[in-house]
Amino acid sequence: MSIRPTLETRLAQPTTEGAGVHLHRAFGFHHPSELDPFLLFDDFRNDDPAKFEQGFPWHPHRGIETITYVLSGTVDHGDSLGNSGTLGAGDVQWMTAGSGILHQEMPKGNAQGQMHGFQLWANLPSAHKMTAPRYQDVKSGDIPEITDDDGTTVRVIVGDFWGRRGPVDGIAADPQYLDISVPPGVKKTFRVDTYRRAFAYVFEGAGAFADASQPSGVLLEKEVMGEEVNIRDMSGNRTLIRFGTGDEVTVQAGEQGIRFLLISGAPIQEPVAWHGPIVMNTTEELQQAMRELRNGTFIKPAH
Repeated sequence: MSIRPTLETRLAQPTTEGAGVHLHRAFGFHHPSELDPFLLFDDFRNDDPAKFEQGFPWHPHRGIETITYVLSGTVDHGDSLGNSGTLGAGDVQWMTAGSGILHQEMPKGNAQGQMHGFQLWANLPSAHKMTAPRYQDVKSGDIPEITDDDGTTVRVIVGDFWGRRGPVDGIAADPQYLDISVPPGVKKTFRVDTYRRAFAYVFEGAGAFADASQPSGVLLEKEVMGEEVNIRDMSGNRTLIRFGTGDEVTVQAGEQGIRFLLISGAPIQEPVAWHGPIVMNTTEELQQAMRELRNGTFIKPAH
């Protein structure tokens, strides 16, 4: 077994999208090969409805898949194919935009006015860019949740893990998408396929991710439940950790425990031509998509 080295640790940056939704972006729009097949990751979390209630009005997508995971509040959605619905706390929607779709997403806070969720964009390989759009809406109760003997809990949203399989399937990047909670002071190792690109996104608590050069992941600065933890290496709220190659990720939870997403997928390794919500392989394909948006032929008839 080999521990995946930590290539980079960085904080998600505040930005505004849609009609004024305040969110934090962990990555996106700059280096599409960095986490191939993933293109963008947003953390939309707020307890002020004025900063998210205008939502994401009608907008197009082509050439990608969007994965929306709601933790609190709700998201009402509708699209040009006539689909509509509401995502609640713990629900997931995996939308394959394929050849093109127009949709809107309108978040609402819970009883306390709080909204929290994530959206991940996954690229589609050229052979699937123009596939027919489709949705997979998954209710929270249909997502397997496993609790280990040490109290570690894993929700398996996509892929196989610890003998369970997530309910979302047929995704081009063949990803694994896990929501992991590790109790205070627990040190835990998770297997990740060697040939996948992988990242973690911490959104509650804090912890230290072991590095290949320091397998213990520690320095003598503080003891947490008998484990030495390098406080300078602790990753906390809204932190992205980008891993190198290897087949396992090890984390040492801090005093408050840690909760993070662990996401991996098979790289596509194709050229990327990207403009806003449309991702193609060439500039010519991108220009074609823009022409179709202008002349009303962007949405393709169902076969």
